[in-house]
Formats: sequence, C-alpha cells, structure tokens
Amino acid sequence: QMEDPIQLKEEGNKYFQASEYEKAVQSYTQALKLNKDKALQAVLYRNRAACFLKKWEYAKAASDASRAIDINASDIKALYRRSQALEKLGKLDQAFKDAQKCATIEPRNKNFQETLRRLGANIQEKVTAGGALRIQFSTDSRVQKMFEILLDENSEKDKREKAANNLIVLGREEAGAERIFQNNGVSLLLQLIETKNAELILAAVRTLSGMCTGHKARATAILHYLGIDNICMWMSVDNEEISLAVCNLLQTITDCLLGQGTGEHHGKEEAVVLDTKKDLRMITMRLLDMLVSKKVSGQGRDRALNLLNKNIPRKDLKDHDNSRTVFVIDNGLKKILKVVGQIPEMPDCLPLTENTQLTASVLLNKLYDDLRCDPERDNYRVICEEYIKSKIDPQDMDKTLHAIQMVSGVLQGPFDLGNKLLSMKGVMEMMVALCGSEREIDQLVAVEALIHASTKLSRATFIISNGVTLLKEIYKKTKNEKIKIRALVGLCKLGSAGGTDYGLRQFAEGSTEKLAKQCRKWLCNTSIDARTRKWAVEGLAYLTLDADVKDDFVEDEPALQAMFELAKASDKTILYSVASTLVNCTNSYDTKELVPELVQLAKFSKQHVPEEHPKDKKDFVVKRVKRLLKAGVVSALACMVKADSAILTDQSKELIARVFLALCEDPKDRGTIVAQGGGKALIPLAAEGTEVGKIKASHALAKIAAISNPDMAFPGERVYEVVRPLVSLLNTERDGLQNYEALLGLTNFSGRSDKLRMKIVKERALPDIENYMFENHDQLRQAATECMCNLVVNKEVQERFVADGNDRLKLVVLLCGEDDEKVQVAAAGALAMLTAAQKKLCSKMTEVTTQWLEILQRLCLHDNMEVQHRGLVIAFNLISADKELAKKLVETELLEILTYISKQEDDPKKQHILNVARDCLTRCMDYGLIKPLSRA
Repeated sequence: QMEDPIQLKEEGNKYFQASEYEKAVQSYTQALKLNKDKALQAVLYRNRAACFLKKWEYAKAASDASRAIDINASDIKALYRRSQALEKLGKLDQAFKDAQKCATIEPRNKNFQETLRRLGANIQEKVTAGGALRIQFSTDSRVQKMFEILLDENSEKDKREKAANNLIVLGREEAGAERIFQNNGVSLLLQLIETKNAELILAAVRTLSGMCTGHKARATAILHYLGIDNICMWMSVDNEEISLAVCNLLQTITDCLLGQGTGEHHGKEEAVVLDTKKDLRMITMRLLDMLVSKKVSGQGRDRALNLLNKNIPRKDLKDHDNSRTVFVIDNGLKKILKVVGQIPEMPDCLPLTENTQLTASVLLNKLYDDLRCDPERDNYRVICEEYIKSKIDPQDMDKTLHAIQMVSGVLQGPFDLGNKLLSMKGVMEMMVALCGSEREIDQLVAVEALIHASTKLSRATFIISNGVTLLKEIYKKTKNEKIKIRALVGLCKLGSAGGTDYGLRQFAEGSTEKLAKQCRKWLCNTSIDARTRKWAVEGLAYLTLDADVKDDFVEDEPALQAMFELAKASDKTILYSVASTLVNCTNSYDTKELVPELVQLAKFSKQHVPEEHPKDKKDFVVKRVKRLLKAGVVSALACMVKADSAILTDQSKELIARVFLALCEDPKDRGTIVAQGGGKALIPLAAEGTEVGKIKASHALAKIAAISNPDMAFPGERVYEVVRPLVSLLNTERDGLQNYEALLGLTNFSGRSDKLRMKIVKERALPDIENYMFENHDQLRQAATECMCNLVVNKEVQERFVADGNDRLKLVVLLCGEDDEKVQVAAAGALAMLTAAQKKLCSKMTEVTTQWLEILQRLCLHDNMEVQHRGLVIAFNLISADKELAKKLVETELLEILTYISKQEDDPKKQHILNVARDCLTRCMDYGLIKPLSRA
C-alpha cells in the first residue's frame, strides 16, 4: 500500500480520468490521511469533490469543496465545484454567490458567465413562484431542521454531512447568522462541539466563525457564552483541522473586538457601546498561558503564538498606542522565553512543532520593534537578563543549557538585544565550555548558540579565537549527524564573519568541495529530521560562494529537489538560506567592476589582483541558470513568495528578486517562467521589500512584459498591478537597460486595451515617456516614441496634445523628420492617429514649426513603405480636416507628390499607399480645388 500522498493523488487522477470514481475517492481519502501539506490537502479535497459530483453525492461534494476553500479562499476550481453541488442541492442563492466569485476572479470565462445567467434566472423564477415555496425555504425552518438532523445520533451520515455543510453556509449569511443566534443556536452549536465528533466540531466552529464575522455585539456574546477557556482548550487539541478552525474563530472574534472586521453594523449595534479592552486582555492572558502548558499540543502552541504575532504589535507605527505590547512584555515575556529555551531532545520539553521556537523568536522581535522609547526597551532587556541569570547554575547543567538556548532564541529575534545578552558575565565562556562537553546534547545546544552569535563581527572575533578549534574537533570526532552538520555551518559562518575562509582553510585543504558534497548528502537524507536538514541548506548558502561548489550543486538533481522541497517549510532561516544559495548559483549578487587602469597599477606595484574564476564566467552562469529552470526553480520560488510576512523577510524577498532577474535574462526562457507562476510571484516582490529588491523584481517584470502576451503572462486584473512597477523603472536614477525594457513593456501593454492605456496615464508615466523621446540614446528615443504611438489612441492623451501651452505636438512632428527610420515609423504613426482623431491638431500642426511641410513631403516620398503610408495618411487627415488647409497644401509641391504616386500602376505590395494618395486627390476634387485626374 502506497504511503506517499503525491503518488496517491496521481493514482486518484488516473482513476478519475478512467471514470472509476469510487477508486479515485479511495485514493484521495488515503492521501488525505497521510498528507500534512496544506496546499496538497486543498487539491485533494477539491479533486474528491469532483468525484462526488460525478457520483451525484452533492452534499459530500459541497463539503469537500468547502474544506478546500477554507485552506485557499480563492481556489477557483473548488468554488465552481461547490457552486455546482449547491445548485443540485437547491441552494441557488449560495450557488450564485460562489459562481459570482468565480466570475470575479476570471471575468472572461464564458462558462462562469453562463452559470451566473442560468442561476439568476432560476432564482428569479423561484422568488415569484408563490408564498408556499418561500415558507418551505424560510430560514427558521431550515435552522430547526438542520439541528434536528445533526443532534440525532440515528441520522444517516449523508444527511448529517449535508446539514453540517448547509449550517456553515447559513452562518455566513447575515440573516441566517441572526436566526441561528436568536433561536438558541449557540447553545446547540456548543452541543455539537461536545459530541467529540471531528466533523460535527468543525461544522460548529466554522458556523460560529461565520456568525461572528463583522458583528461586534454578536461576537462578544458568543465569546462570553462559549468561554475563552473552552476556546483555548479546543485550540489545544492535537488535530490540525480543528485547531486551525478554532484559531480562525478566535481571530474573527479578535478582529471584531479590535474593530478590524468588515466594518459593517447590523441592527441597532451602532447605538451599543461595547468596552472590549477587558475581553482583549482576557484573550491575551489565556494565549500566554497556553504557551507554557504541557496540556497544549505543538500545533495549539503555534496557533497561540501566531495569534499573538498578528494581534499584539501595532499594524502602523504612527499609532502611538502600544499598550498591548507593553502588557504582554510585563505579563508574558518570561513565558515566551521559556518556549524559545526548550530543548526538543530533553525529556521535560513542552510539545513543539518544527516551527514553534522560530515563531516565538519572531514574536520576541516584533514586540521589541514595537517599543517606543529607551525605558521600555531597558525594561524588556532587564526582564530577559534576570530570567536568564536565574537559569544559569554551574551545579545544574540542564538548567544552564536552557539559559543558553534562550540566548540562542533571542539572537534569532531581536539581534541587538541578543548581542547584549551575550555580553552578560559568563555566557560566552559557558557556550565555549559546553562545546567541549562529553554530552552530545551540550554540544548540540552550544554549537547552535555559537552559530547564531557569530553573525555579529564584534562577538565573532571572540568566538574565532576560541571556538574554531572546538568546532573542528567536534566535526572530526562526533558520530552524531545533527552535531556534525551544525559544526560545519559554524565553521562556514565564522569564516564569513571574519571576512575570510579562516575556519574552513584551517580545517583541511580542498575542504570546501568535500564539505559541500557532505552537505548535499545530508540534504537528500530524508531519514534525518527536517530541523537538522535545514542546517545543510544554510551550509550550502556559504559554500556555494565557491564557483566549483555551485557548479557541482546544480548538476545534483536530487539535492536540488530536496532543497526546493525544504523551501516550502514555514521557516525564515530556510527561506533565506535557499534564496542565498540560488543567488550564488545564478551569480545574481552585486559585483564591483574592476577599472583596467587600476588593475594595471596594482600589478605594477605587485599587489594581489583577484581574478574571475573560470566557472563564474557568463557561459557557465547561463548553463547553471538553464539547469535550475529545468529542475523547476520557478515553482519553488513562487511557493517561497507565498510565505507569511513573518517568515519571508525583506532581505529574502530581495534575494528571490535577484534570482528571478537572472532567470529572465534569456528571452527564450521567459515563457517557461510565466507558465510556472513566475509572473504572478514577481508582482508582490515589486511592491514590497527593500528598494533594491523592488527594482530587481520590477526589472524582471519588464523583461517578461516586453515580449509576452499580457493576457497570457498576467491574466485578468493582474496585468494592471504590473503597470506601476514598470513606470517606477522610468526614473532617471535607474540604468539605461531598465529604462529601455520598461518602455518596451509599457509599449506592449498600451497596445492591448484602452483600460491599460488609462492605467499608464493615471500612474503619471506620460512626462517620463516624453522625456525619453528627447533622449540622445537612439534605442531609448525609439522605445519612448513607439510607446507614445500606442498611447495617443487614448482620448485623455489626445486632449493633452490639443491643450495650449505645450510642445508635445511639435516634438512628434520633429521626430518624424529624424534620420532614425524606427523613430520615424513610430512618430509618423502617432501623428497619423492624432490628426485622424483631433481636427484641431491638423491646423495646429502647421503652426508648431516652420519645417512641418518639408517633413510631411519627406514622409510621403520615403523609401520605407510603412513610413510613406503613414505620411500619406497624415496628408489625407489634413486635407479632410478643413478646405482652407487643403487649399494651402494644394498650392505646394505636395500636390505633385500625390499626383506622382497616384499615377503609378496598381501593385498589391503597395496598393494601400496608392489608395491613400488617390483618396487625397479625390477629397481635393470634392472641394473643387483640382480637376479630375486622367491617368495615362
């Protein structure tokens, strides 16, 4: 029997395609039991829902689709399948809402539009069908019937599942939520929770969440009725689905109490003044108590930490009220420190997950950053110092070990504070002493602490002089893989902190490649726990600075896939290490250009001049990029971008943006990058992060936008989010390549739709585009002119040309006279469209420059047929605009030019040119300015 959920999913897919739906259900169900990955879980529920639809089991289909939607609210397949199921169940209004969401996500999908029309017609028909039907489907009777089915132990399973799903949907509707609340529904929902049946508990909790959403008074009443102790107890259970559902319920209640819900008011609630501070404080205290309770599961502890992370620190530092943070520091800082001080290998450890301690470190950092003044920060530091001092006992090594682990945890949070804790008397000495201990657990904790401490050079100097020898000895002697891998990373970090490969160089000659190979082995060894394997990734982040190491690494397919798989973990260190490794492999880090004169001078003075490694040259870099793309690096990066903001730091975002830019270098690869989700992933990277990171991501978007079909690369509304990053690259502080590729992208976009042209105008891109039309650089001037050629189709852009007091039209006319043929094509195209759309511009054109006639005549006689055609169209527009203007043109050599062209023999290749010239003369004849033309 298979134990791999991914293989089981593939097996289920094959059964589904073969129409063996029962077998497909069995495969997906087995996969769900084995799977722990949220994203895969959503896919499995969604696929099983499709099977149930085929089997006509609509209640089950709706239930499974709802579970998928709970994981990913914008899962369009799950939404549509639930809509189909609800329609079959007669819940037309709910089916309509799901179909409406689908149509919002993909507005051009004809299937969704047709479904909306059909459901709308059916709903209207039922509404007008008579009172008896309305009574049958009235909310009160529905609520009563659902609870009767759910609380009857003898009810059929299918009926109970259907009732549970319908209850959840009803709780999300305002009218339904109020009916449940008014008809003793909360008490009945509590009874469902007390049945200890997982399905019924989930249904009850999700219904309660829907009832609380956006309604402060109801949320407060439900909180008091259920009791915060009960809610925390349910969140503490060792069942991921229930724990997450209860966490969502408590978050919904908290949002209402903080006034961060939907902002809606129902009934007379606006007149009710609720004092929420007491309730919020009570919730905070219970969450802090959960952190140190042995009765709480690891998942429950993570939920409590996540809720504190989300709701305690200020969202906006301009808000001066940080009282919630101060309260947590005074009442719970020691409890958070106790969590980061846990040692999983020791018997007295609290139940933890792989992410618990890192999440606690993130909370420590957020609380510290939320403090407003030095006295508050001093108080934070004193509490930490006193608590850690109380744990240091030379007579009790286990107790001391917890103290060192706490310091290590703080170093992963507020580093400046951690650095101060390192300077406490005896802490550094104790860390070094523990490295020399015979106990493996002592070595494990001490080595980790040394690694985190070595990030700061001031501390690393002490560690280099004392710790390198110990780490080398530990690496050589220990047989414990967990310690060995940490010792290796310690040596890598110390070498980096010292500005040299000091640790590694002294370790063994040629050690870098040897150690990298060992890291790759650890990375691929799935029998080693993920917490230890992440250290292998961190080691590679340092070792791949070596050109030989990075070249070997990208050729190791299993190691690459193992790293990509680890990148899905919610771990800040792993994400940063994976991103760093990929930056090294793609050479997308910043390098200083060597000035040839200075190099010669250095050689003359016999100074060392660093030379580029052969494997860091372009050919090798391109080869590595191709190898990474083939291995699926884009999908891994897209997954990393989706990580929570607490995990995905601005520094990690910048590294990911650098990698994407390197991947986009070859135009041939950009289609692959888009197909694997790269375009979508780049948008948030261009919007948030470091300034450098945003520029790199914007540049990568520009490369994609320049040559891709926008409808394919950025479907739906997403394309409008790309405009701002492209416009940001027009800034004169950006380099010429960034300016050029941004202009190409905007040209591509402006040729798609008027809505996109309007978006470009609203982002205030016009002045920058006009500036580049004056640029001395031929390619920039050409790109800007082509972009303007597309933009002038827009009415608002045309009005700017018509307005008095600007030289826009003059610039376009003069550009038509440029020697650069590509600039002429674009400028003539712009002028042709402007004069066709705005008659005022026809007369204005003759006034902006004395060279206008000469330029127009040159266009009409141009060797390039595209330029010639556009010139003749301009002439036709001028003649058509006004009889006096036409008379003025007829009196010039332009008449001879038009006559010469018109007399030429018909030719399919240039028939369009001949036709326009003849139309010009026909219009002149209509005015009575010339006599009919007789062709020889």
